[in-house]
Amino acid sequence: MKNIFASEHPKGLYLLFFVEMWERFAYYGMRALIVLYMIQSMKYSAEMAGNIYGLYTGLVYLTPLIGGYLADRYFGQRKCITAGAIFMIIGLGLLSSGIHGLFLPALFFMICSNGFIKSNISSVLGLLYGENEDKKDSAFTVFYMGINLGAFMSPLICGTIAVKYGFQYGFAAAGIGMCIGLLIYKVFENSLLLHYGLNPVKINNTASNNDDKYLNKTQSERIRALFLLMIFTIPFWICFEQAGSSLTLFAEYDVNRNFLGFEIPTGYFQSFNPLFIITLAPLMSIFWDKLKHKSKEPSSVEKFAIALALISLSYVVLTIAGYFSINSKVSPVWLIIAYFIMTIAELCLSPIGLSLVSKLAPKQFLSLIMGTWFLTSFLGNLISGFWGGKYGSMQNSTFFAILAMFSFATFILLLFFTPKLNNILNLSDE
Repeated sequence: MKNIFASEHPKGLYLLFFVEMWERFAYYGMRALIVLYMIQSMKYSAEMAGNIYGLYTGLVYLTPLIGGYLADRYFGQRKCITAGAIFMIIGLGLLSSGIHGLFLPALFFMICSNGFIKSNISSVLGLLYGENEDKKDSAFTVFYMGINLGAFMSPLICGTIAVKYGFQYGFAAAGIGMCIGLLIYKVFENSLLLHYGLNPVKINNTASNNDDKYLNKTQSERIRALFLLMIFTIPFWICFEQAGSSLTLFAEYDVNRNFLGFEIPTGYFQSFNPLFIITLAPLMSIFWDKLKHKSKEPSSVEKFAIALALISLSYVVLTIAGYFSINSKVSPVWLIIAYFIMTIAELCLSPIGLSLVSKLAPKQFLSLIMGTWFLTSFLGNLISGFWGGKYGSMQNSTFFAILAMFSFATFILLLFFTPKLNNILNLSDE
């Protein structure tokens, strides 16, 4: 984590840090409330709420393909970021109206918002640094911390407001956060970001560029291996993204949330993951670095396997908690431990996967292959929502045990492919 906050970073980094922090504040503030809102206010069944939640969070990861294409081809990244922020504000405004008929249009605006922002704000950050890979690594570390700072604050603030005053006020608080982010962005955009991302990048169609349409044998093999590895991330996201559906319902109805006479709002539990990321990410970086100096660092494929093993372990913890919840509400410590293990698993997979794509994808196909990475999140979220809708139709322990066994079976299967994938990707000495 050396030089993370080095003074030679362009000031535009810190502008994007705060804009993304407030955008994630708005998104996760809404996400912490949405399932409970559908069940308690709109009177949807748990299955219906879970299916809608899964479709929503899935589309959030599908639309960046569209947003990135429109930015690259027509508008430029910065115009799309502005449009995305406005869409987010509109969506949260519709939710805060409390009018149930506006619920689905609100989700539509927020899906469009994520498509425009998620695919473009990190692109502008990359453009600020050009080919300076060393500074770019530390820049994205700062940026990643901004994401999780917003994700940490929003369930606490929006969750508290929703409990005290009603869901619509919680959604309004999330919308105010996005308004702050948009205001900061528009005030400092031109002075700090200069010309970067203002217009689409023009491509010089020379003969040499036409040659770049083709891959050599090694590149083709690596891309196929990378796609196979991506398939193994789908079960991970199916388990991980239960946070907004079944784990929220478990916290609401089966966890003793009384603490010194104060009832902990359910949304607070979704702040543990980003809090753990903020605290554990630097430690994980140091840990991997020490292993690398000793030539003992796992390959990226092996880190993926570790992530699947850990996500399985987290659901073993939840299975035990679910068993005890049959007779009485359980301590929140069970859920906190599960989130802690899930966070370590996430740090073994999510940033590692993004780095892996950037290393292996040929430059002429980088956006397409990065979009494919997000497509796995789309599929994982979609299936996660479908399975989350089954919560309540079976014992909690059974529900969580199935996820534990599913992720563990995927872990075993990945171990079978690991030697071959390491050989093709040539990552064993990473």
